[in-house]
Amino acid sequence: MPRDNATAISQSEAKTLFADLGSAQALVLAVSGGPDSTALMVLAARWRKALKRGPELVAITVDHGLRAEGKGEAQDVARLARELGLAHRILRWKGDKPQKGIPQAARAARYRLLAQAARKAGASHILTAHTLDDQAETVVMRLARGSGITGLAAMQRMSAVPGDDDVLLTRPFLDIAKMRLIATLRKSNIAFADDPTNRDAAFTRARLRGLMPHLASEGLDANRLALLASRAGRADAALEQVVDVVWHGLAKAGRGPSLTFEAGALARTPHEILLRLVGRAVVATGSEGPVELGKLEALAGALIGALRSGIRWRRTLAGALMTLQNGVLTVETAPPRRSGYGRGGRNALTTAGGKRAKPAKSR
Repeated sequence: MPRDNATAISQSEAKTLFADLGSAQALVLAVSGGPDSTALMVLAARWRKALKRGPELVAITVDHGLRAEGKGEAQDVARLARELGLAHRILRWKGDKPQKGIPQAARAARYRLLAQAARKAGASHILTAHTLDDQAETVVMRLARGSGITGLAAMQRMSAVPGDDDVLLTRPFLDIAKMRLIATLRKSNIAFADDPTNRDAAFTRARLRGLMPHLASEGLDANRLALLASRAGRADAALEQVVDVVWHGLAKAGRGPSLTFEAGALARTPHEILLRLVGRAVVATGSEGPVELGKLEALAGALIGALRSGIRWRRTLAGALMTLQNGVLTVETAPPRRSGYGRGGRNALTTAGGKRAKPAKSR
């Protein structure tokens, strides 16, 4: 029977939420001091205390230095951690802050610092307090951007930490409504911080958060949006398995960091599968990291046209050079750009970013 959104989380339910983490050596808890992450620390501490043997818990608070209240909130988290018997560290985002894109830059800095803390603690997982509400907001943001199936799958319970594949990011509350976490804290009379930037209309997520009650009134509530994410994730996983099979059948290693594909087989491949194959090949051989879906779609569309007409074709994308000739598509590392062409030079369809180990997916 579904839980009411305002029902506090019981000890037995918390045991279920953390059950698959009991064998870890150590876990890092990302705790900002807001209601969600404070509930994460409290419930994780209770769960660990009930175990005869289990992981060491290390609470980490990242002070971004963006609000004057941040320092005091971090100290409040430290005090609560001591009361709960947990180790706690405050990490600071140092250096100049960008004028634009603050949320994205702060997020990247936070995960970088958390990953560093996890490695130092010997932790295999970083736990964050993302909720059902966060998942729903992410789906709406992805819809607004015109994301593909992978993007609409939004967040997963477990995924690699951005920029660090050695540590897993775990979201035990992804199916839990935020109000239930607040109810849990209120039941135990535990205070939490209120970050006003969560309501600042200068930020996209905050603006979309304000629309959520209106969407819910039309039936598009958090549960429905999370269901969409779950179904998109299921479809995305199935497509990736198909791509795995096709990749092993078509991709041949060439000289150096290059791959070759038989043109006739590619021409018979469904568009979505071909799109993902090309994305994987670009990430495997390119020098400029993940590919924007729109640019990948434009490239794949041009490639399909060339496959159908049988013409010689040559393009670059994200530091990868693709050449279609004599019935073979070759994908290899592109040579350095000649002076004068720059990022938008001849035949260039490129995107910036750090290289990732995972195959490119349609976002």
